[in-house]
Amino acid sequence: MRKNLTILVLAMGLSSCTGDFKSINTNPNAPIDAQPALLLRQVIYDYGEEMSYEGFVAGNLLGQYFTMIDFNLFDRHALSEPQVGGNPWPVIYTNLRDNEIILREARSNPVYAVYEGPALILKAYMTAALTDIYGDAPYFEALRGQQGNVTPAYDSQEKIYTGVDGILDNLDKGVVALQNYTGNLTLDGDILFGGDPAAWITFANSLKIKFLMRIADRVNPSGRLQEIYDSGDYMTTNLQNATYGFTDGQPNNFRMARLRAGDFNLFILSETAAEILTGLNDPRLSLFYRPVGKDATQPQYRGFLNGPDASQTTISVGDFSLTGTIFREHTGGLDANFLTAWETFFLLAEAAERNFISADAQTLYESGVRLAFDYWGVPLPDNYLTSGAAVYGQSGADKIEQIITQKWIANTINGYEGWIEFRRTGFPKLKTIAASLNNDLIPRRMPYPTDEAALNGANFSNATVNNDNSINHAVWWDVN
Repeated sequence: MRKNLTILVLAMGLSSCTGDFKSINTNPNAPIDAQPALLLRQVIYDYGEEMSYEGFVAGNLLGQYFTMIDFNLFDRHALSEPQVGGNPWPVIYTNLRDNEIILREARSNPVYAVYEGPALILKAYMTAALTDIYGDAPYFEALRGQQGNVTPAYDSQEKIYTGVDGILDNLDKGVVALQNYTGNLTLDGDILFGGDPAAWITFANSLKIKFLMRIADRVNPSGRLQEIYDSGDYMTTNLQNATYGFTDGQPNNFRMARLRAGDFNLFILSETAAEILTGLNDPRLSLFYRPVGKDATQPQYRGFLNGPDASQTTISVGDFSLTGTIFREHTGGLDANFLTAWETFFLLAEAAERNFISADAQTLYESGVRLAFDYWGVPLPDNYLTSGAAVYGQSGADKIEQIITQKWIANTINGYEGWIEFRRTGFPKLKTIAASLNNDLIPRRMPYPTDEAALNGANFSNATVNNDNSINHAVWWDVN
């Protein structure tokens, strides 16, 4: 999938030998450009697989779904010291680079025009992950290495979201490109939607809902959200989800299934997740985590406070709940998750509760809950939405907290999402960790990789002059 160009330079003053240089030194059997169909499949698969792994080993620590009992400097919030994971920067930029090749081919060759819309939508999606995790980042000048720009400037998150060719603009342009395409070429390589252009438009509209809500404390989203809601063209069933499934066996099983047992067993149920799921009497607890002990008739689940100092704390794995078999033995039940109908309904429920749209928030919330249970293959208890803590507004419960908490639960594996939404809303209420290396503060962003200081020094210095690359510096949309 990568270019493989060998350039032979002979500077011997033999100018008469250079006339046929290109034809002589071009291998007719080696393509110099990747086909968009191959790259689209590669981008979708690689990004989904890499970020699912990152979400498990790092995002789920930040979001306090899991805690890690050893090699856990990241769980103690020393985020510049990634160990098992915690460095999504190269994952995102590698796939943005490959996606940019698709976009360039689609715009320069009419044969590939069908790929322009999906490439713009994927660019918006991956860019949002980049800036939501890191804040300001190289964007408008990035991905131009072939044009000689290998030290791109950092752009503000506000401009990345709202500027021309930014996230929201690219979603609009992606929809228009798909609507205007009149050719006959099918969208090969599409492992999300099987080449269905209409599904990509629905995906883009659902992403607009997500990203408009993400910046809703900075930019009033009401008009655009109401327009999308009234159109009805957003994800409403799990059949429309932007996901692809892992398998039980290699080569396409979830990566945690391929690691040695000792690495997998470093991750256990966090105290935060244990309290939330038991407080809701939520049966998904037994899917995401394993019971302690051998009494199957009365399973017990025990969590541990995030961020222990392993050098000072003796922890026996057998005393705590390991993560569930779906993450190792039975990964065929697990998806690489880009966006789902249940997340869309929770976003709309929040929008309705905050009066951004005219709709019934409770109906949207309950639809999200039902879709989330169905997505994970867990039967919804008959009384889950009629009695107990999950009932909308029960006993004066904070309705926004209920919405975000249900979304947090369903995003298990997409741990970065849980952490991002906590930063945006303050929910669910995460705990002060056991042995913090960040003065007991929950990080507000990931630090830029140390390579940036060496490879893009001047722009890195400009970007960090006000916050010193601090993980406690809130990103633009984070006003919580």
